[in-house]
Amino acid sequence: MLVRDFALDPSALSPSTSSSHGILQKLDWRGKESKLLLVDVSLEVASGKLIMGTQSLPSSHLLCLLMAIFLSGIHHSWQLEPSQSQALVKIRQLLYNPSVVSIWDSRPDICDLDQLESSSHSLTLACYEDSITQLHIIGNNEPLPQNFSADSFFAALTSLPNLKVLSLVSLGMWGPLPTVTGNLSSLEILNLTSNYFNATIPVQVSSLKNLQTLVLDGNMFTGTVPDWLSSLPLLAVLSLKNNSFHGTLPDSLSNLRNIRILDLSRNHLSGQVPDLRNLTNLQVLDIQDNFFGPQFPSLHTKLVALVLRNNQFHSGIPVELSYYYQLQKLDISFNGFVGPFLPSLLSLPSITYLDVAKNRFTGMLFPNMSCNPQLALVNLSSNLLTGDLPPCLQSAPKSRVVVYERNCLSSGDQVQHPYSFCRIEAMAVKILPHMHKEERRPFSKAVLASIIVGVIVGVVALVGLVFLVIRRLNAQNTAKTPATRLPSEQFSTVDAAKLIFDATWSSWSSCLSNLFLEELKEATNNFDESSLIEGSHGQIYKGKLTDGTIVGIRSLQMRRRQRSQSYMHHIELISKLRHSHLVSALGHCFECFPDDSCVSRIFLITESIPNGTLRGCISGNRRQRLNWTQRIAAAIGVVKGIQFLHTGIVPGLFSNNLKITDVLLDHNLHVKISSYNLPLLAESREQVGVGVSSSGLKGNAQARGKDGDKNDVYDLGVILLEIIVGRPITSKNDVVVARDLLIVGMKADDIARKTIMDPAVGKEWSGESIKTLMEICIRCLHNEPSERPSVEDVLWNLQFAAQVQDSWRGEPQSNRQSPDFLHYCETLERTTPS
Repeated sequence: MLVRDFALDPSALSPSTSSSHGILQKLDWRGKESKLLLVDVSLEVASGKLIMGTQSLPSSHLLCLLMAIFLSGIHHSWQLEPSQSQALVKIRQLLYNPSVVSIWDSRPDICDLDQLESSSHSLTLACYEDSITQLHIIGNNEPLPQNFSADSFFAALTSLPNLKVLSLVSLGMWGPLPTVTGNLSSLEILNLTSNYFNATIPVQVSSLKNLQTLVLDGNMFTGTVPDWLSSLPLLAVLSLKNNSFHGTLPDSLSNLRNIRILDLSRNHLSGQVPDLRNLTNLQVLDIQDNFFGPQFPSLHTKLVALVLRNNQFHSGIPVELSYYYQLQKLDISFNGFVGPFLPSLLSLPSITYLDVAKNRFTGMLFPNMSCNPQLALVNLSSNLLTGDLPPCLQSAPKSRVVVYERNCLSSGDQVQHPYSFCRIEAMAVKILPHMHKEERRPFSKAVLASIIVGVIVGVVALVGLVFLVIRRLNAQNTAKTPATRLPSEQFSTVDAAKLIFDATWSSWSSCLSNLFLEELKEATNNFDESSLIEGSHGQIYKGKLTDGTIVGIRSLQMRRRQRSQSYMHHIELISKLRHSHLVSALGHCFECFPDDSCVSRIFLITESIPNGTLRGCISGNRRQRLNWTQRIAAAIGVVKGIQFLHTGIVPGLFSNNLKITDVLLDHNLHVKISSYNLPLLAESREQVGVGVSSSGLKGNAQARGKDGDKNDVYDLGVILLEIIVGRPITSKNDVVVARDLLIVGMKADDIARKTIMDPAVGKEWSGESIKTLMEICIRCLHNEPSERPSVEDVLWNLQFAAQVQDSWRGEPQSNRQSPDFLHYCETLERTTPS
């Protein structure tokens, strides 16, 4: 039996395919699953990619739709009910008798007709038995006469009680959308693209409980986006682009649990985007050309396309963006995003389109960065990036478009600013307020100079006031402080000035900067050994401040006699180490000798990380250890922390002598690195044999030796080794023995590899995932530094392993793009009739 496709022509949904998503609707019968699936295909013309998902139809429609498909293959001559025939005549009259619908009067077998076309219109009509189920009409976008009545037209449509698909594109309809639209209770797809409808969307549309696709693009709708949209339980496609909606988005959008495509671009919407992390089926989010901001939206990690272009975002981008393994298109250009650029975006496993132009991203690019070979477009232009353009972008294939002009890069053939420009502009980002979109223009030197002078005068006045207050407070506490040593008075004054200047750059807290030694002793029970944090080896104590805040207190004994001013640039560097995978400093305190005011000890107050070290959760004595998925996530976090140390600050920090005992876990088992290669830490560091590292360097926080980054890669390999085998690696010999086991395991099967792995992970791992980790671990531990992979390469492999593991664990098919599913999508595209 011949089964005809139940199809909606893509041009009917989007006549301007050069800038729009075409949406095809198909019904697909899969006998093995014994259910109907509605397949949405979103065609991204710019990137040439198909984005697809599946959603079960309501059970009440399964039988009738199944029979509609099968019976449509049998060429019966259905005779319409008289009421429906009369409705067609009425519709033709209300459209002022376009030639393409004149055939309705002369053909009794109208349900057997294929698509009809005239010079100005296109018509497709489908029936089931004696009822019309689909009506598609495409016009030439000429406005209908002034006496056209939308109310009468939609009232006539109510005579088609089984109408499921209604597509009226470019027919020139105008006026408010009639409230009677809510009476089309069988509608599953409503497409009114490119008409002249205005006013607000009537609340009666919320009565269409079977509606799955709502496309109102290219009209003149006004008002706010309705909050009642959340009452449409099956809504999977919502496209309202190119209208005049204004105001903020309703929080109720987060209740559209079945939504897969959300397009609100080219309106006048503003404010913060609601929290959409609950929309786990969402694959396409396009909100370009609005006024959203300032914070980056909260989204789940399974997005395939994210377009935030030309809004008013001016925050940093979250590091979680590097976890968007299925992301194919990312466009955040023409905003005011600040902070470090994430190099890992270039190597996301699925990325093909990356546009971050016209922002204020800082950071260095390095030659060893890797790129996804499938990248078709990369636009880094008009930011504040420095360093060298990676070779993977310089030697790109001819089909790849790479734009990087107007940065401060030292390589490449596109126009660049001098290095000093990016340095000055990066400083201006810290202190200048955010400018509105219409005010975004370069500052003149006179304006910038006047602002800086004004800030300096204000800072000097405020510093003087702070100095008097601090001096009085210190005088009051002198009697309480031991006579032999007392905290430095000077540090608080200098720190206050620095805090004012860096307020928009970091969260460096001044509320802890006035802590005195006696308070710290009280917080740590006089630095008792019982307050030592696990794995910190005499460096960090757990303390409870008088306000109940739990903190970590690192005590650094200074070996050289220097005044507090000599350490302020070190303190400023530590203040800039703000990353989700680094332990953040909250404040500091100097303890000075009374005779010459030289610093004897520095106390760094840090956030408290309660769950101990990564070793304790993998090879320690804890009863519950991390499972395989958690171990991969921990490894990814460590690599992201190292990546930030290399590229997120200028100059970067290399040869960090990283050990697994330096990696801590918080309440959510989120890893944070607690030690890095800083001169301030190295001056008081006591080397303890708690792990193994390739670098073994002491001091020189800006170590840029020839193998600085490769030393850190080796350390990552040692950590991966312990994650895999599940036992402590404490010597070079342990590394050699365990690495040889992995080399043998790579040549064996999954059963043999299981004997190498930590038994604590049980059976919850995929063979491809463990093989990927073993392979990258072996490469990290290569004796020749030049043969070790880059940090970006390590990150890419770990993200791939995580994606494979997620798929193996049985993630819902609609939430990922598996190879089999992509193959099915491609097959469907080839067989779709044009």
